[in-house]
Amino acid sequence: MAGSDEVNSRPVENHENAKIQLTGAELQALVDNAVTRALDRQNSEYSETHSRTLSTPHTKSKTHSEGHSKPPPTPPRSKNSESKKDDDRHSSNHNSVPPKKIVFDDAPRTKSYVFSKTVNIGATLSVKTISGEVSVIAMRAAVDDINSDPNILPGKTLNLSVHDANFSGFLSIVDVLKYMEADMVAVIGPFSSRVAHVVSNVANELHVPFLSFLALDPTLSPLQYPYFIQTAPNDLYLMTAIAEMISYFSYREVIAIYTDSDQFRNSMYILSNKLWEKRCKLSYKIPLLEFSSPQDIRSVLANVRSMESRVVIVHTYAKTGLSVLETAKRLGMMKKGYVWIATTWLTNVLDATGFSSISPSDIQGVLTLRPHIPDSDKRQDFERKWKNLSNGSIGLSAYGLYAYDTVWMVAHALDKFFNEGGKISFSNYSRVKGTDGLNFEALGIFDGGKQLLTNLLQTNMSGLTGPVGFNPERSVIHPSFDIVNMVGDQSWLLGYWSNHSGLSIQSPETLYAKPSNRSSSKQHLRRVVWPGNTTEKPRGWEFLNNGRPLRIGVPLRASFKEIVTQVNGSNEIHGFSIDVFLAALKLIPYPVPYEFVKFGDGHKNPSYTEFVNKVAYNVLDAAVGDITIITNRTKAVDFTQPYIESGLVVVVPIKKLDSRSWAFFRPFTQLMWAITAVFFIIIGVCVWIHEHRLNDEFRGPPKQQLVTVLWFTLSTMVFAQRENTVSTLGRLVLIIWLFVVLIINSSYTASLTSILTVQQLSSPIGGIDSLISTNERIGFQVGSFAENYMIEELNIPKSRLMALGSPQEYAEKLGAGIVAAIVDERPYIDLFLSSNCKFQVVGEEFTKSGWGFAFPKDSPLAVDMSTAILKLSENGELHKIHDYWLKRKTCTPQISDSNQLQLDSFWELFLIFGGACALALLIYFCKMIRVFGKHHSQPQGQSSKSGSCSVRKFLSYVDEKEEEVSKSKLKRKREMSYVEGREVDSRNRSNRIQAEFDEE
Repeated sequence: MAGSDEVNSRPVENHENAKIQLTGAELQALVDNAVTRALDRQNSEYSETHSRTLSTPHTKSKTHSEGHSKPPPTPPRSKNSESKKDDDRHSSNHNSVPPKKIVFDDAPRTKSYVFSKTVNIGATLSVKTISGEVSVIAMRAAVDDINSDPNILPGKTLNLSVHDANFSGFLSIVDVLKYMEADMVAVIGPFSSRVAHVVSNVANELHVPFLSFLALDPTLSPLQYPYFIQTAPNDLYLMTAIAEMISYFSYREVIAIYTDSDQFRNSMYILSNKLWEKRCKLSYKIPLLEFSSPQDIRSVLANVRSMESRVVIVHTYAKTGLSVLETAKRLGMMKKGYVWIATTWLTNVLDATGFSSISPSDIQGVLTLRPHIPDSDKRQDFERKWKNLSNGSIGLSAYGLYAYDTVWMVAHALDKFFNEGGKISFSNYSRVKGTDGLNFEALGIFDGGKQLLTNLLQTNMSGLTGPVGFNPERSVIHPSFDIVNMVGDQSWLLGYWSNHSGLSIQSPETLYAKPSNRSSSKQHLRRVVWPGNTTEKPRGWEFLNNGRPLRIGVPLRASFKEIVTQVNGSNEIHGFSIDVFLAALKLIPYPVPYEFVKFGDGHKNPSYTEFVNKVAYNVLDAAVGDITIITNRTKAVDFTQPYIESGLVVVVPIKKLDSRSWAFFRPFTQLMWAITAVFFIIIGVCVWIHEHRLNDEFRGPPKQQLVTVLWFTLSTMVFAQRENTVSTLGRLVLIIWLFVVLIINSSYTASLTSILTVQQLSSPIGGIDSLISTNERIGFQVGSFAENYMIEELNIPKSRLMALGSPQEYAEKLGAGIVAAIVDERPYIDLFLSSNCKFQVVGEEFTKSGWGFAFPKDSPLAVDMSTAILKLSENGELHKIHDYWLKRKTCTPQISDSNQLQLDSFWELFLIFGGACALALLIYFCKMIRVFGKHHSQPQGQSSKSGSCSVRKFLSYVDEKEEEVSKSKLKRKREMSYVEGREVDSRNRSNRIQAEFDEE
């Protein structure tokens, strides 16, 4: 518990004087005397108790068997006279103390049984603290309730012995040793974790359980200290709750003021880890001495005030914490802009004493936590009785309820121990001999300690604090806290934190039955009133330099001045990066004083690695410009959200290919053309073989069949084949071939379209891989990270690299062939290509990054600037700034209608087709003239007609249908045959008449 062992009434100077300085002999004498007195007191108590047991009936009704036959009582242990003499000798001559030799011995054990009806438990606390006073009242009330309850420890009387440690760890340890000598079966305490670490070793050795609701150091491991039990939520859960509160309010850095002792130091370690898990940071840890003076506290707070973070966690003792808050109020640190979080010590004080210890104005707006105690009838009844129990001297705090339940926890464990037949017995021997005056033989080992420890860890009861029990890690079940906001003289409940569901405005009891949900969308708290009496959430940090303007570095570039440039004759800085920064700055909800600090001479581009290092070394408060976000730089500074995408690309000179002549051959390679022609022939032959015997269209003279095969094959190219296929195999082969032809046609068409409509450019370098494989020189921009990237990541020799300082130099070196390519970031290349059309980007971007603004590590301004840049992107303002500075008209090709197909691309095809047509017509007309001349020659004896009549007759012949021509020819043949026949007949008649005349 934070601050549970703090003094409330004891003055500070008494604390400072509470120091004990003893020599070794004096310490031995003091311990031996204390042990002697304890044994004497035990002897007398034993005698009185034994005689009272024989003559007095039990005060409780006996409900379970306790009448076993018991062995005779073992005589009480006493010191021997030799030991006393040694004590006197050591105390009188402490300067001659002989060296002590400790020997561990496993001598046989001698058991001593305690037959008293009184069961003794002890408590060691600083009763003058607030927690100590409340706890003592609550524990004694618990003992009274247990002894008056016949259902718990029947026949037994629980006796609580409280020792005041008086703020001293040494006296607390002595008290523990006294308890061990007095046969205590359990001890409640100690009050601090420092003492707990020591006495837990004693508990391990003597098997006596220790239970503490105040020593809540999370490093008190149950593996190392199995007999030490924490009966309240330890600081692991407290620090987790605080870390989740910090994350919920979106704070990145916090400062912690803590007391320099074991528990608080270990809690700071836990807090730091939990904040790291939430991507937050414990930036400063400021320790205070246990009894710090007001001057010490004032000095610490003055140091806090000079720091950037305004979120302060106070984890200390109650008196020290109150002094811190009072001093902070006087120093003006309780005003608007600060966030104060006090751990459970503040609610512990306020619950116990109200505002008698502090003014409400000193804690206005402070957030604090209180262990969550579920409301119940049992708790309300106890709260009503509290005024009588405390006589109105002090109020009831949460740790008073834990003290009450701790006693009941011991009582239930003892009741189960006795019900199982357990007896209180101690092994009366020591493993340590040769201590020369330290009487460890008086210590006894509790033989039933292991069983009692098991019973304690198996506790399952309902107490004032709700269900009481332990999880397998031996922590209390259902650890939870109330989150409280101090407003005036009231404490407002903002919500709850539980290990089950995180932050919630619903009580943890209502959420335990539901599945755990720790998602950020389910974390809620009520509205907070912050210091300064405002509900506006503080941003949690301030500028370090007390109003001094931020030194914003800007690079003075020698090239690509659209990015950052200085106006001639003035100190004004303009450019794309500057406008983005200024626009984002306007969206930040608080003023940011700044001044631009120029970096570079303006004659050449500066080194951006050195530029970023200026921020890392706090020479500059931020860097604004075209700063590429790369891994090495992120290790030194924090970057904002990228405001433009970037990446390295390769630029090369290009050569325009002539796409006019014989363009239709270019879609396919020569081999592809040859293979395609061969397969056209194969498909024709294959189909002919299948169809020859079945299909009359594939029969005939050899010449006719060859022509049919060639015609059929070529016609499939355009799906114009007219011959029918009747065989099944022929059809199957033809279907497959038609699908192949479809793919070939589609590919050819697409490739030819691309060749004829897109300007074809060529370069031997196709991207970064082909560039690496060459031995050509590579250019890069002066100051760019591209140089280191190519050397370290791509393993390109430095001798191949050439630094170039301007776009003009880019064009000059590329055009002259001095460098084969330029490697630079995309935004620069876009600007370069806007006025240089002879070059082109090849390949893809081989890095992906962006430009951002650099801030020191963990700077909250970087987060706010990132948010502002995202808003600029969402509202379109970032795009407008980009277009204003970086969008340029790209150069256009010399041919304006580059997408139109020109005659030059097809004149060879037209020439071939025209020649073929002309040749076909020539052959046709020659054939027609020959046929016309053969069949239309004039008969002998007829006079020739004019040439015009011959032409008309020829044209008429050509116009005739082939069938009509054939009929005309047949008719003429018949007519000629008829004429010739008549002439023959006439000649024959003439010959007959002549013959007859001659005869006559």
